[in-house]
Amino acid sequence: MELSVIQKISVFALPVLFAITLHEAAHGYVARHFGDLTAFAAGRISLNPLRHIDLVGTIIVPLIFLALSKVGGPAILFGWAKPVPVNFANLRQPKKDMFWVAAAGPLSNLAMAIGWGAGIKLGVVMPETYFSQPLILMGAAGVFFNIVLMVLNLLPLPPLDGGRIAVSLLPHGLAWKFAQVERYGFIILIALLITGLLGAIIGPVIFLIIMLIELCFGLPLGAINQVMEMM
Repeated sequence: MELSVIQKISVFALPVLFAITLHEAAHGYVARHFGDLTAFAAGRISLNPLRHIDLVGTIIVPLIFLALSKVGGPAILFGWAKPVPVNFANLRQPKKDMFWVAAAGPLSNLAMAIGWGAGIKLGVVMPETYFSQPLILMGAAGVFFNIVLMVLNLLPLPPLDGGRIAVSLLPHGLAWKFAQVERYGFIILIALLITGLLGAIIGPVIFLIIMLIELCFGLPLGAINQVMEMM
């Protein structure tokens, strides 16, 4: 079942918007908890996706990737939201609290992936209706995109969340030196993507976590990937 671009947009719209925007809102919420009110003052601790949407990263780029998806293959998605402003100097214990602020985004994606997994299960067990198939498709997209976003952001590469986590855990001297990598972080990420190393690094981890979610909800192993390939 090959979906048209319009159908793909309908399936991916909510999972993508919430995966990206709630990821950012989680950073701001945890930062406020530990003493930094920067995101709160900017109105960025909100479940309203409109407050986090970046015209290019949240709308244009994902639409381009969907439109260019190969016929017969899985839809490809990539995007970002406006980064939530965090002043780590305002945190009560900057180095220690940085860990939780950085980890909040990926943890929110994991929680959403589990929620979408429950949506798939609901779509499978409920009587076949007008809503069951779209729920399964949207659930598969939600699990897949949230896990991709979580694993990608956990790469120990500043300015990704994994890089912030690494800085918070390293001794001060090493942490300062490692943080200097941030100026080259985006270039390194693009290089990994172009060479195919990025997929080789995060791909197995992504599929392992997806399999664990399938096991958690009693879904056939590989079911989510099969649904993604249908799209």
